[in-house]
Amino acid sequence: MTALSACQKDQNANTVDQKKMATVADSAIAAAPATNFLAAKGILTFDLGDTTYTFNAAEDSIAFVNLSVGDSRYFGITAINKAHTMSFAISSKGTAAADVKKGVEGSQLLLRPDAMHIKQYSLTQFTAPGDAGVIDVQQYRQDSVLAKGTFFTFLAYDDKAESPFYRVQGSFNLKLK
Repeated sequence: MTALSACQKDQNANTVDQKKMATVADSAIAAAPATNFLAAKGILTFDLGDTTYTFNAAEDSIAFVNLSVGDSRYFGITAINKAHTMSFAISSKGTAAADVKKGVEGSQLLLRPDAMHIKQYSLTQFTAPGDAGVIDVQQYRQDSVLAKGTFFTFLAYDDKAESPFYRVQGSFNLKLK
């Protein structure tokens, strides 16, 4: 859904609504800290087009999160680099566990090479239900392993039906210590 506005007040209302939604999400994460984990070591990597993006938990913030929104449960990975110029998130509906393969429910990549430019990719809404990708968790909370697995999804640069979308394929091997 695209909304156009010629009124600055409408834009400010959207910003307030977005901040409220972010606060609700942050509150849900904070309310369940025992199920959300910041990786101490490990790598999250993925390919988009001809570029490979890498987050290293020794320098960047990579979290494996589990949360409830109403009666629905979600799990996923969220990461932001140390310079705060790149962030990535991917999530699925359900509960994280070893040997779990679930469909992707959400994903986003934000690139901010400088203060004036932001490039945003988000989960394309123009795939058939169930065809937005898969998160395959092979190991979860076993010994020092926080989560290990692979994923693929489809990200688009904008939300127009004719916009190209890209297959994003990646892996994660995150450690608790």
